[in-house]
Amino acid sequence: MEAFTIEHASVRRDGKYILKDVSLHADMGEHIAIIGPNGAGKSTLIDVIARRTYPLALDEYRSSILGEERWMIQELKMRISLVSPSQDEFFTSSYPAREIVASGLHSSLGFDFHHAVDDEDWIKADRELEKTGMLEKKDRTMNTLSTGEKRRVLLSRAAITAPDILLLDEASSGLDFPSRADLRNTIAGYATGDRTIVMVTHELSEILPSMNRIILMKNGTIAADGSKKDLLRSDILSDLYERKVTVAEKDGIFTAFC
Repeated sequence: MEAFTIEHASVRRDGKYILKDVSLHADMGEHIAIIGPNGAGKSTLIDVIARRTYPLALDEYRSSILGEERWMIQELKMRISLVSPSQDEFFTSSYPAREIVASGLHSSLGFDFHHAVDDEDWIKADRELEKTGMLEKKDRTMNTLSTGEKRRVLLSRAAITAPDILLLDEASSGLDFPSRADLRNTIAGYATGDRTIVMVTHELSEILPSMNRIILMKNGTIAADGSKKDLLRSDILSDLYERKVTVAEKDGIFTAFC
């Protein structure tokens, strides 16, 4: 079954193409990693998939999610979740972690007087916080947590709706090596069943062993789409980044350095 399809998507800002004629299809259960230089269009592609950014209204453009072209926005947010740097506004919030997670069920930042919150919402929030190891800190306000803890809270928030599609845009940005490994293991727990996961990353070590499809982006286009074996190679990445890149692999985890 289709997770999403994008055909001939182009995004232009200030007269410059951020994405140019990009097409991408993913099936349910696929786990995909997107890598490429800064400015390659990776985050914009994620936003197009999530319908946070709309491409130019060209005749050839088409987009569908879970087999449907038209969605009510609120319903779509229950089926597709996103963790990205654009959510850093949550980091300075004085809302408790538990409320940040539970409010994901309402697509809000915390709760207001018009939100109807029941016991089941809190049970779901606690369940997701436990998965990310944050249950003991559920009453801490976001602005008192470390960067790694905040990232785990946002992952809990993204997972609370049990989305069919989970989009991770540099979800481990700002984390140290142990915290990255912990987050990778947590994300691996969500890579089950028919859930589709798409991850944008600059760190090859974050790519889950289950992610066997790699997309390379450059200059707003998809430069290559293939397997780890074919694309996570020193020669391929050296060409992508236009400098010497050395790739190493151990126990299914890749690293790269210049």
